Amino acid sequence: MMILFFLVSFAASTVGAICGIGGGVIIKPALDMFQMESVSTISFLSGCAVLSMSLYAVAKELLTGKSKVDLKAATPLAVGAALGGVFGKLIFTYIIDMGENVNGIGAVQALCLLIITVFTLAYTVKKNEIKTRHITSKSICSGLGILLGITSSFLGIGGGPVNIILLHYFFTMDSKTAAQNSLYIIFFSQAANLIATLITNTVPDFNFLYLLLMIMGGILGGMTGRLCHRYIGTHTIDKLFILLMGVIIIISIYNVFQYSVGL
Repeated sequence: MMILFFLVSFAASTVGAICGIGGGVIIKPALDMFQMESVSTISFLSGCAVLSMSLYAVAKELLTGKSKVDLKAATPLAVGAALGGVFGKLIFTYIIDMGENVNGIGAVQALCLLIITVFTLAYTVKKNEIKTRHITSKSICSGLGILLGITSSFLGIGGGPVNIILLHYFFTMDSKTAAQNSLYIIFFSQAANLIATLITNTVPDFNFLYLLLMIMGGILGGMTGRLCHRYIGTHTIDKLFILLMGVIIIISIYNVFQYSVGL
């Protein structure tokens, strides 16, 4: 079953790099479904996979000079997401330290992800009918980033679909541009989350081989996804994004039920 960690990380990171959702929004619920590790360990492993994928994808685009990242908007968002990621991590750690039922935490995470994904799917289907904005205020960008960071860190999803709809609505970005900006934000958020985990000495018990497989899957997925992203049109990315939201909704419903039964 160890190969499952690699396959999930690779597949999720490939799709995540194409759509800009990072992969954590797929990795976390998928591994939760199999319950091969604890909630905290899965969140940690998922975060490491997403960090490795986003690092590769962002660095590659910047080095080749083909990046579509809007640094004026994305950097305040990324800094806010980094701060929010730390807060989200502290909230998650506090709840764990309180000795709350692990199944209860898993159920809450799955339910929150379900609600967010349903909203994201509804927005995506109707986005052509929605009037978008173009925010330029750095303080507003930072505030939105903090909200993204807290949500993604607590849920262990890296950022995911929320980034895409936020970038579309508040900054009028198309799917391909939003994907690259989202990965830029996700990198900062996950890096801050990992640093906070190391500083607070709250790294959960984990199998090092699992971590290695997840990171390998994340990097290879980032390479594959970046290559595919170059040849896939915006319309196709939108269709893939909608399909993924449907899959995540189904998995989240299953996880809510699975964790609730264990309460």
